[in-house]
Amino acid sequence: MHDTPMRNTTTIAVVDDDESVRTALKSLLRSSGYHVRTYCSAMDFLDANAPADTHCLISDIQMPGMSGLELHEQLGAMGFQIPTIFITAYPHLGANTPRLVACLPKPCETDRLLNCIEAALRQRH
Repeated sequence: MHDTPMRNTTTIAVVDDDESVRTALKSLLRSSGYHVRTYCSAMDFLDANAPADTHCLISDIQMPGMSGLELHEQLGAMGFQIPTIFITAYPHLGANTPRLVACLPKPCETDRLLNCIEAALRQRH
């Protein structure tokens, strides 16, 4: 994977109800040069008006309240075309989701996740 000059201006949103997952992903992505915002729920993400400046979304599928799949559908209905990566214990659930870059099993391999993020950002531009 190569460094891009835009990396430090790229915002990645992590939506997961598991605090340890949010913390680990935030640390990994920041150390890789990304600007990261974390949210404990889909509604928290939407309420923060986060979709407006999110370049890539990483989300769990199974969460209380609105699921990751429902969040993804809601974003599309709102006109946001955010490339999405699901990291989940149920990777089969995201199989035929539009604008989905990947559906990775928990725990996911670091290199695979970073490669998926790069693919998502290429897809966005």
